[in-house]
Amino acid sequence: MVGIVERLVPDELWELFQRVVPEAPARPQGGGRRRHGDREVLAAIVFVATSGCTWQQLPAASFGPSGATAHRRFTEWTTARVWAKLHRLVLDELGSCGELDWSRCAIDSVNMRALKRGT
Repeated sequence: MVGIVERLVPDELWELFQRVVPEAPARPQGGGRRRHGDREVLAAIVFVATSGCTWQQLPAASFGPSGATAHRRFTEWTTARVWAKLHRLVLDELGSCGELDWSRCAIDSVNMRALKRGT
């Protein structure tokens, strides 16, 4: 039976994600708690994003990391632009397999008036 982590982060996604996620920072002081695995944390982030629950409501028993840990890693990965890199990688993979239909693409923009002769 496939567990919740494998269901939310299938092997194909996990393989792509490993190509863009940065290495865990070294702990110069050593010791401390063992860092939760990236796959479990990614599954927790996907769960929060798709279920509508808050970080505090994350059922840690199902994933391992707490909501605070998942949020902290989400912030680290956002700063490292992991999501943009993963998005690009998925598009590249789909494009190389001929699975993208660019005729269904949409481009969006926003125009704002510059007040008081702004640049």
